[in-house]
Amino acid sequence: MCEQYKKIALPAMLISAVLTALILIFPQVGFMEWITLIPLFLGAFAFCADENRSLWRTYWGGFLTIFVYYFVVYHWFLSLYPLDFIGMDNASSVVVVIAGWFGLSILQAIPGGLIFLIFKLLQRGGVFDRTPILRPIVLSALWIVFEWSSTLGWTGVPWGRLCIGQSDYLPVLQSASLFGSYFVSFLILLVNGLLAYAIISYRNKIQSVLCVALAIVILFSNILLGNEMMNPKAEESIIVKVAAIQGNVDMDAKGGALRELMRVYGEMTREAAAKGAEIVVWPESIFPYRMNRYSVLEDFVCELAVECNVTLIVGALYDGKDGKSYNTLYMITPDGRISDTLYHKRHLVPFGEYVPMRELFMTLIPPLAELSALDDDMTPGTETSLFETKWGKLGGLICFDSIYEELTRASAKDGANLMLLPSNDSWWFSTSVETYQNESQAMLRAIESGRYLVRAGNTGISSIITEHGDHLAWLAPETKGIAIAEVEMCTQTTLYTHIGNLFVYLCMAFVLLLYPIDFIIKRRQNRL
Repeated sequence: MCEQYKKIALPAMLISAVLTALILIFPQVGFMEWITLIPLFLGAFAFCADENRSLWRTYWGGFLTIFVYYFVVYHWFLSLYPLDFIGMDNASSVVVVIAGWFGLSILQAIPGGLIFLIFKLLQRGGVFDRTPILRPIVLSALWIVFEWSSTLGWTGVPWGRLCIGQSDYLPVLQSASLFGSYFVSFLILLVNGLLAYAIISYRNKIQSVLCVALAIVILFSNILLGNEMMNPKAEESIIVKVAAIQGNVDMDAKGGALRELMRVYGEMTREAAAKGAEIVVWPESIFPYRMNRYSVLEDFVCELAVECNVTLIVGALYDGKDGKSYNTLYMITPDGRISDTLYHKRHLVPFGEYVPMRELFMTLIPPLAELSALDDDMTPGTETSLFETKWGKLGGLICFDSIYEELTRASAKDGANLMLLPSNDSWWFSTSVETYQNESQAMLRAIESGRYLVRAGNTGISSIITEHGDHLAWLAPETKGIAIAEVEMCTQTTLYTHIGNLFVYLCMAFVLLLYPIDFIIKRRQNRL
């Protein structure tokens, strides 16, 4: 039944990859994502039906499809050029941008091609012979396992999650609080897969209609569930007024304009306090100095917290007693004391805060090894390190942390009532699509954890997000301002916080057990 699609399988998959990637860039048309993957499923079904297509050709077709998808998603690497802010000349900047853009896309495509290879092997094993409707379900499950694998290791950068394309449609995303953002991606895939299966089985009208009907039920059930979950619930909680300061200080000035930074953030903190802010959050490493070795900074933030009578969250560097350097959040209390609790960034940016396999890259691509904006490699933190306050516990994330869902989940599980997310996209990306996609990641973390989230960016985006992903305050990139709002110190725990990525593991188990179960069934039937 896939014969007519064999010749156009690969072009269809590539077109599908481009269209779907564009939706992640323009989430305003996110509703289109529920059909843009249909050609990809049709192509994959044709691959599995083509007995003349080798395993290698199948893998290569899948590799190319995933590469094209991520190549479009990662187009914001172009905004890196030129890298003069770290002293790199134009020629070296071109090498780094191309290596990053192509290299990261290839690194995602290598495991991505396995989606199609495994699908082909299951087809050859006859798994779908008895129940062909399993095809869209299996392919969707394989994609989800691949999405999850993008969180592993330094090469894993989970930027292309399908659910990001739904960031303008909050009801669709609410089920992430139950089973995680991967569940939303799975629903998108399954709806597309069922519609594709309806197309190839058009001769069987009953089966085709049932597939379309099931796809519609899945889509609208998720929307109705989301709308219900977003209805206000009667819950007593502590309310606190929080402000995120966006000083919009030029990145080049941060290293040599300490007095200007102190003036800008001092004035804006006083303004936030005058508006009633009780907690004031500054951006990531707003002072590119080691605060515990720079008494001028310590004195400034402590005196400011006392003057404004606020709890101040400040991003700066930290030199540990072990001789290691950390990207750190400090909490300064209204009595002028720096908390003993320090939050160290848990997931560092490769080639930004450290260089993985430094010797290898120094040999192969020297400019890439020199990309780090810091002289020495930073060390990742390992603890949630919650800040204790009179309102409740504050959980910390720093920029890149927010795209790894397990970090937010760990903080919520340890008792965080409010999540704080200082960020600094200004170093490289400023007004690029990356900044907006980073904001979408923050929305997902808020929904998954059921926690309000306060995001403070040096040049934006700064925002205050509810536990349902709504924005109470939002500041555009490259603007100066204060995002301020009352937030709830949430105490109820989402199902996702309890079970984590159980849905991903179920998808994995489903795929792994398909062939053994099918083999056992066939063997028993042959005995009868």
